[in-house]
Amino acid sequence: MTATPESFVNRDFEGLVALVTGGASGIGAAIADRLVAGGAKVAVLDLNPAGTSHYAVECNVAEDASVRAAVDAVAAQFGRLDIVVNNAGIGAMGDVAANDDAEWARVLDINVVGVARVTRAALPYLRQSPAAAIVNTCSIAATAGLPQRALYSASKGAVLSLTLAMAADHIREGIRVNCVNPGTVDTPWVSRLLGQADDPEGERAALNARQPHGRLVAAEEVAEAVAYLASPRSGSTSGTSLAVDGGMQGLRLRPLG
Repeated sequence: MTATPESFVNRDFEGLVALVTGGASGIGAAIADRLVAGGAKVAVLDLNPAGTSHYAVECNVAEDASVRAAVDAVAAQFGRLDIVVNNAGIGAMGDVAANDDAEWARVLDINVVGVARVTRAALPYLRQSPAAAIVNTCSIAATAGLPQRALYSASKGAVLSLTLAMAADHIREGIRVNCVNPGTVDTPWVSRLLGQADDPEGERAALNARQPHGRLVAAEEVAEAVAYLASPRSGSTSGTSLAVDGGMQGLRLRPLG
C-alpha cells in the first residue's frame, strides 16, 4: 500500500508539535511522515535516528536521563509539545519458558516502562497544550492469544492496560490517551524474522492468511489510525484501542472451500 496522497490529507496538525519514539523506521517512520503531511512539526526519537528527514534526537527509552534530555530538546527546538506517540518497542519470540528473567526484564523495561518514561517527561509540556494527545503503539497480541509470543504479548497487554489508566488519570487535564492495535505489519523487523525461517515464503503466506483480509497490514494504515487518534478533531476519543488488523481480532470467517 502506498501512502495517502497529500491532497487527501487534512491539515489537522497545523501549529502542533509531535514526537514519535522509534520513529526512524517501520511503523514509526510512517507515523512521522503522516503527521508532517497533516501539518505537524515532528521530532523523531530513536536509538539510531540516522536517515530520517525529520528533526531527530538520539534517545534510549530504557534510560530516564536519555528520555528527559530528548523530550526537553524537542520542546526547546519547537517551543511546545502537543502530541506524543509512544511507538518504540522490541519483539520477543517463544513460549513462557523460552526467555530467561533478564530478557523478560529487558522487554518489559523497553515496551512498558519506556512508555511511562517518555510520558512522564512530556507531561509538563502536554499540560500546556490546547490539543494534547498521547497515542501508544500496542498490538493484536494484547487482545488475542498468538503462539510463541508469550513475553511480547505480556508486554503489549500491559501497554493496553497502561493506556486506559493514563487516559483516566489525565482526561481532566485535557490530555487524551489512546492506543492503536496493529496486526502483523509489513515492516523491516517482520522481514528479518521471515528471513530467518526455514521457508520464508511459506511463513509469509501463513502470516497473510492469518489476517482475514489476506495480507499483512501496511505501516501507512497504522499511521492513519494514529493520525485519527491524535487529531484535535477526535476530542471525544480517549481510553480507546483501535484495531488495525484486517479483522483478525473481531472476525470469525468460515474456512474457504
